[in-house]
Amino acid sequence: MVPRVFLVIALALLVAACGERTSGPTSPFKSTDISSVDWGRDFHLTGHNGQPRSLADFRGKVVMLFFGFTHCPDVCPTTMAGMARVVDKLGPDGQRVQGLFVTVDPERDTPQALARYVTGFHPSFLGLYGDEGGTAALAKEFKIFYGAQAADAQGHYMVNHSNAIYVFDRHGHLRLLMGVDRTIDAMAADVALLLKE
Repeated sequence: MVPRVFLVIALALLVAACGERTSGPTSPFKSTDISSVDWGRDFHLTGHNGQPRSLADFRGKVVMLFFGFTHCPDVCPTTMAGMARVVDKLGPDGQRVQGLFVTVDPERDTPQALARYVTGFHPSFLGLYGDEGGTAALAKEFKIFYGAQAADAQGHYMVNHSNAIYVFDRHGHLRLLMGVDRTIDAMAADVALLLKE
């Protein structure tokens, strides 16, 4: 269960993002348009296959980026499954969409664990990780929160974290914030619009 303070912070971030909508009510997107923000510009992480990765590696594709952890019981698998459904719904155009999962639990999420997790949702998805310092810096860049709860007697713990999908256009610009309330049809429609730009 996520503590109430984290829900308040998450809501505040989403409200703040809504306030940054650049095109107002005439925006063609169903998701929150954050095209004018000056954060979330890039990342430098390692892929689950051991290769260094940055946003430039995915130019020409729409990128859907989500922060989570592989031991997450609810929001993470639901979101990743939703991203996979969007890719599949787009048919052949889905090949021009890259799903990325950034772990906020690098201590437990090994490259092998990430590989099993992300490819279980879609074979094209890629898991990304950094060290603790790099993960904290990236969270600051993307304005997300995350924090591990106290471990139980067996050493198991949960990680509270933001739960929106960040969407970049084919030129590597951050454009949309997709909340958990978006339907698959709405998400797919927004990604399809970005693929046409």
